[in-house]
Amino acid sequence: MDQRLIRNFCIIAHIDHGKSTLADRLIEFTHTVEDRKMKEQLLDQMDLERERGITIKLQPVRMRYRKRITDNNEQLTGAKTTDSGQPGMKEIQSDTDYILNLIDTPGHVDFHYEVSRSLAAVEGAVLLVDATKGVQAQTLANLYLAVEQGLEIVPVVNKIDLPNAQVEKTKKEIVHILGCTEDEILLASGKTGLGVREILDRIVEKVPAPSGDPDKPLRALIFDSVYDAYKGVVAYVRLVDGSVSRDTTLRMIGTAQDASVVEVGTFAPQFVARKELSAGDIGYIATGFKDVSYCRVGDTVTVAPRERETVSVKALPGYREMKPVVYASFYPLDGGEYAVMRDALDKLRLNDAAFVFEPESNQALGRGFRCGFLGLLHMEIIQERLRREFKMEPTITTPSVVYEVLMRNGDRIPMYSPTDMPDPAGIEKIFEPFVALSVVVPGEYLGGIMNLAQSIRADYKNTEYIDSERVLLGFEAPLMEVIVNFHDELKSVTSGYGSMNYEPIGYRESDVVRLDILVAGDRVDAFSRMVPRARSFDEGKRTVEKLKNAIPRQNFAVAIQATIGGKVIARETISAFRKDVTAKLYGGDFSRKKKLLEKQKKGKKKMESMGRVSIPSEAFLSILKK
Repeated sequence: MDQRLIRNFCIIAHIDHGKSTLADRLIEFTHTVEDRKMKEQLLDQMDLERERGITIKLQPVRMRYRKRITDNNEQLTGAKTTDSGQPGMKEIQSDTDYILNLIDTPGHVDFHYEVSRSLAAVEGAVLLVDATKGVQAQTLANLYLAVEQGLEIVPVVNKIDLPNAQVEKTKKEIVHILGCTEDEILLASGKTGLGVREILDRIVEKVPAPSGDPDKPLRALIFDSVYDAYKGVVAYVRLVDGSVSRDTTLRMIGTAQDASVVEVGTFAPQFVARKELSAGDIGYIATGFKDVSYCRVGDTVTVAPRERETVSVKALPGYREMKPVVYASFYPLDGGEYAVMRDALDKLRLNDAAFVFEPESNQALGRGFRCGFLGLLHMEIIQERLRREFKMEPTITTPSVVYEVLMRNGDRIPMYSPTDMPDPAGIEKIFEPFVALSVVVPGEYLGGIMNLAQSIRADYKNTEYIDSERVLLGFEAPLMEVIVNFHDELKSVTSGYGSMNYEPIGYRESDVVRLDILVAGDRVDAFSRMVPRARSFDEGKRTVEKLKNAIPRQNFAVAIQATIGGKVIARETISAFRKDVTAKLYGGDFSRKKKLLEKQKKGKKKMESMGRVSIPSEAFLSILKK
């Protein structure tokens, strides 16, 4: 395929602005998939994505688009110049077929890393804005990412068919943030297919062709990967230079591992095997690796050097490594499943480069893994994928961010879990991670937002007016407060019109204490968490009340206590099941009844000292949700 006829692009937008629906219409219009095989959200491959109505994983697809030609001579984007310096012209007798490689991206802030990887593999981006909601926080964040990468932006207003669409207002917002003219903004409806041809034409005209050289040695960027039982690790790649075909021996520059190619191909969106991939193509390479650590996202693939040769190809820049912001520990219910869980997490990590884990052990819970996530939704998705794909339901500790502790001897140590907290007598200060929080809301909700910001200990920074009705507010707030409930509360306060985005800005000194939970007299490490000292009593009371409803009743009374150090600050008691042991009595002296009740009382006391309380996995997450 002529490299000048290839266009690589992705769709970026805020969550629920219609990316996947528009992708469906593009696929239909280009006849990439047969009509009988089409379904809604075609590029959302996981059942979990369909159920929640969100995109979790980036997904590439290759489309062939025949552009209508109105002139016999058409200038090809990316064509070589003539000796006179003029752009090369090609005489075309019929319509021209273009190859369009689309990468559909997520919109939720927790999957921000998926978007950044997609942007590094393409030359252009369709910026999609919902006509009923306008520009929102994640729209801005994704746009800034695309501009940093130097991508060509194609602005599109979506959902113009809806009765409450505010097309002109939305176009003015896009002009304000992008600096384009209103004539450059396309109008479309992902539901009806209106404007799809215009979008495809604009992509062909505006997005530049790939600039790589097919005659140079192979260089390909791995932007995603999956594990296949038969093909081993399958790397999703963007070829920058050179070409690759089956049976080629490749070298992963970062891990210095060699692989003999099992298969190469493109996405339709399922795998379609091809003879060769060349510079500019987006496709997959089946490496045959059984060890998932050999193939890393962001690594550069080249041809393995011959004997006594060294790799002379310069590695591609790759990706900035993402640092998890939320940590929680996963423990298998059965200690014998430790190795099975490790393999499952390895495969999930291959498919999700932002997910990290490392082994750890706990005296009460045994051997497990400390896992890092980009947010609570990210954690819920990993937990659900473990359950569905690997039939595992681990015990999960209460999620926490990474605090830093300054000791009196001058050492500054990270604290991944409240259970890692050193002796308070040796602590000088505790530092908490903060974020720059951006909130886009209609002006009428400013008062409610300011009250909400106070409740999460946020510091107001600035206000910027996007238009006469909507404002962008800037805050600096503790990360833990933002990731737990802020998004839900924001939607509640603004009647669903508010949106948010956040970026880490470092650590600040904070007055926090460790809140421990005792169940039947035993401290449950999984429930321990750091809370502001000023709110410790309210948090303790709320937690024990939630656990009273979450933990099932036992045959003995169960005391639930919230403590700070050795001081109990809140308590609830789950009453015991009571069997009517006197039901079989039909008469006689009262002493017979009293004797049976005393016997029952002793039995319950014995059970209370020996019995163990089983805590359901839902309880660990429920205490975070207000």
